[in-house]
Amino acid sequence: MSREIKYYIVAADALPEIFIKVAEAKRMMQTGEADTVGAATRQAGISRSAFYKYKDSVQPFNDLKAEHIITFHGMLKDSTGVLSHVLSVFATSGANILTINQSIPTNGCAAVTISAETSEMAESLEALLAEVSAEVGVIKFEIMAG
Repeated sequence: MSREIKYYIVAADALPEIFIKVAEAKRMMQTGEADTVGAATRQAGISRSAFYKYKDSVQPFNDLKAEHIITFHGMLKDSTGVLSHVLSVFATSGANILTINQSIPTNGCAAVTISAETSEMAESLEALLAEVSAEVGVIKFEIMAG
């Protein structure tokens, strides 16, 4: 006999405090703020038994509508500092880079893909594309997905 599991999305301020603390302990372990369950539970102010009781049932919800993950594709000249300059444009704009993949350069050029979370950007995507495209050594730079 299999029991059907139901899920609910509930505002954090409506949850019992223990659930919030379990989620915080899990976050501390994922980010390396705590090395062990014992350290995480101590810092969160809960018992290890409470953590183990609820750890598989409590997950934070990330509002996917609020996230703006865009994948960019570019072709860069194989010259020192070109990728570094592109990444500094992203950093200045407020985009949070999630992944960077660069091919091995052939014929003096390398393909690069950059995935970034863009919801905190201070400028438009068009402005970011224009700024990156204007960098020395950037042959082309465009949005691939998002």
